[in-house]
Amino acid sequence: MFSVFIRLRRDRLRLWHVVFAAIWLGAPALAAGAEAAFTLRDAIRAALAHNPDLATFDFDLRINDAQRQQAALRPALEAEAGLENFAGTGAVQGLDESELTLSLSRVIELGGKRAARLGAVEASRAALRISRQAAQLDVLAEVTRRFIAVAEAQEQVRLAQRATELADETVRGTDVRVQAARAPHVELDRATVSAQRAQLELQSARSRLQSARHLLAAMWGAEDATLEGVPLGDAEAALFELPQPGEFAMLVTRLEQNPDLLRFASEERLREAELRLAATQRRADLTVGGGVRRLQSGGDLALVATVSIPLFAGKRADGAIAEATARRDAVGAERAAALSRARSALYALHQQLRDAVNIAESLQATAIPTLEEALDETTYAFERGRYGYLELVDAQREYLAVQSERIDASALAQTLAVEIERLTNAPLAEGTP
Repeated sequence: MFSVFIRLRRDRLRLWHVVFAAIWLGAPALAAGAEAAFTLRDAIRAALAHNPDLATFDFDLRINDAQRQQAALRPALEAEAGLENFAGTGAVQGLDESELTLSLSRVIELGGKRAARLGAVEASRAALRISRQAAQLDVLAEVTRRFIAVAEAQEQVRLAQRATELADETVRGTDVRVQAARAPHVELDRATVSAQRAQLELQSARSRLQSARHLLAAMWGAEDATLEGVPLGDAEAALFELPQPGEFAMLVTRLEQNPDLLRFASEERLREAELRLAATQRRADLTVGGGVRRLQSGGDLALVATVSIPLFAGKRADGAIAEATARRDAVGAERAAALSRARSALYALHQQLRDAVNIAESLQATAIPTLEEALDETTYAFERGRYGYLELVDAQREYLAVQSERIDASALAQTLAVEIERLTNAPLAEGTP
């Protein structure tokens, strides 16, 4: 089994943990109610059990079973009947001199053709297993991406709620100033409009959250935002638990474990099996038969035996062998190209992850505390008439903008970590349980 670690939870998930949990434990029961909180583990279990793309591999395995059954068959026994020396002229007119022959024949395969056929089918099944593992990892990665999108949308809703609270507080504070004749009424109008716009933005954020839930639920074939018939509630996610990029050199060594690259090793074995199968055609098969012949003129019976073999079979197999050889050699070139592309993609993802983590940590450590303090001081001064409406709104806008940037940077870091772990089929941090 191959593993992928998915962040956003302290108990990070390996693929084989999730697969066996899905098989033996089944999907967890959710709490009753209008909506239910859910975790990444819940989403992954549902996707592995019901994802439409994974369901197609069951049919592929059934096809392979049928191919193996067909490959194991030996050449069929053939029955033949022949009538000679009849309806001619002179002595052989009519049926007086006719000869009736009944015989059975069978092709005897030489050169290990049956074993080579079975070997090719088995190699094809191994390649199918690797493809299925890669597809499972693709599903895991996509579920995690959409789970991150839900978590990000939730944080944006919370931020929109905070913006609405600040706007309402501004309306109340401005109203007090207007009533005390310390500010013009136009400031109250502007504050009221801002509060209305904040409410509209909150509604829009909630709509985006619901859309993100629908996209996530589609991964397990649900037509609406439900899990096991229960509407999705809050996603239990640690969006701001940032992943650590790790050493690039160590990540490169893990590329070999990616099923997308392991597929080339499996495909190379398949091409080798096909080459062996083509090489068996150099040795021609024998066709042997035997039967009995009845001579109509005297009523005598005689035994007959036949042996036949195609001529120049080795030459006829040269084209198939050359094709199989070229296909096998092409796998190595394709693997080298894929590995080069994977290294380049990994480097770009690693650099982007470092940048996203640095931005998120910087915002969290310095910008947000500074702007929170500035907002508190500005609000305090506004309530006492030392600052005006514009100063307060600017402080709120800067505070909300930095909070939004933090959400974006954290979500980007989590998504980039998923891309790296999908590419390397391994967690970013060593020793993580």
